Amino acid sequence: MLAQRAQESIHNLPPLEEKRPVKPPRYISTFRSSVKCEAEKNKAQWKTMGPAKVAVPSPKEFLHKHSKEPKLPARKKEQDSKKLPALSVPRRTDHPVMGIQSKKNFINTNAVAAITGLPKKPQPIYVDRRQGDKYLLETSGLVPKYIKKKDYGVIPKYITQRNEDTKRAQKEYEASIVEHLKKNAMKRLSDEERRSLLQGLKKNWEEVYRDFQRLSVEIDTIPKKLYKENLELQMKQLEHDIEVIEKHKVIYIANE
Repeated sequence: MLAQRAQESIHNLPPLEEKRPVKPPRYISTFRSSVKCEAEKNKAQWKTMGPAKVAVPSPKEFLHKHSKEPKLPARKKEQDSKKLPALSVPRRTDHPVMGIQSKKNFINTNAVAAITGLPKKPQPIYVDRRQGDKYLLETSGLVPKYIKKKDYGVIPKYITQRNEDTKRAQKEYEASIVEHLKKNAMKRLSDEERRSLLQGLKKNWEEVYRDFQRLSVEIDTIPKKLYKENLELQMKQLEHDIEVIEKHKVIYIANE
């Protein structure tokens, strides 16, 4: 046994049999033949990357030079009835007019114009700082040019038209309200009634505010808290009513 174990080595092991996996048979659909027939039958020539049959151009119709450049329309011949426009440049055959002399004394004329003419006024300028650059004053925005315009301060026509439309709409609205109130038996308060109503509300608010100021500093009981909340609600309601009456000059009430 010891001798047999001593002879065993990794180099003299028996070879192992290689077992290859057995592949199953490939799946073939039973409808393969029918699907191929339908695909060939329904296949159209335009469903490919291009037409199935392309017309081959003739070898005589080859691409010529400058054939793809845009062509100008043919030039029309000038009619005899139309005359050519007068040229500002003299023709080659034209000759200058000779022998014309002027008796004007340009030296005296220029001297008189320089003596009698008004001196040229310098353009107004402004300088932004002591050693700064000079700029024209007219284009700086410091000259009041717009207030000297004829239409400065005049209300534009569209604003006048808008104000008239607003007044007309207000009158129509008031007339419709009056007619509606007449149908519903409503009465409009006069200015004296409105004034007396406003004075009464202010007087009531002063009385409630006087009661509110008379409250004790420490409110530690439930009746005192409820009384304070009631006074605050009355003051808010009176303030709301006073604001509504002061805001609206025309007030209608039910005609009882």
